[in-house]
Amino acid sequence: MKYLAIIALLFFSINSADAQQKKLQKATFGMGCFWCSEALFQKLDGVTAVRSGFEGGSYPNPTYEEVCSGATGHAEVIEFNYDPAKISYDDLLEVFWKSHDPTTLNRQGADVGTQYRSVVFYHTPEQKTAAEHYKAELNKTNAYGKPVVTEITKAETFYKAEGYHQDYFNKNADQPYCRLVILPKLEKLEKVFKAKLKH
Repeated sequence: MKYLAIIALLFFSINSADAQQKKLQKATFGMGCFWCSEALFQKLDGVTAVRSGFEGGSYPNPTYEEVCSGATGHAEVIEFNYDPAKISYDDLLEVFWKSHDPTTLNRQGADVGTQYRSVVFYHTPEQKTAAEHYKAELNKTNAYGKPVVTEITKAETFYKAEGYHQDYFNKNADQPYCRLVILPKLEKLEKVFKAKLKH
């Protein structure tokens, strides 16, 4: 009897984990250097498993060096899972658009090249509609004083970047790029989106 109870408990635990996994949805954003994007979205409540990588190019399994050459056509992106019961896709889009300059074509600050383009890779028709609507509103209200050039395109194959790119800020917080570029973005996130952050 004890054995049956253990089996039942194990079965229930596996089913609960599967149900939780099915509730999660996927999002993919490109907004310049993926070290910055990863650090920001890791802080959001409801966001899990943030991965830095490449998407939107024509070359399979590209390396970081190949993507940086500009020859592969990939963008630096983050792909992550999120729980829509805790954070909506519209909330994620708001963080996305308010955390980089979506009006500069193929550039974010000193980072220049097509790999740094502003792009939303949508995974569902609903994500596409939400992103297009949000972008249209930004342009209609002239929110940035110039047109938003963010690409909105169907998700393609995501290639995870090399291991040293993963969790970059947390492992390299003292590096100059982290202190001068990523840290100010995190400070802004904590002010503007305080209610949406993990506690």
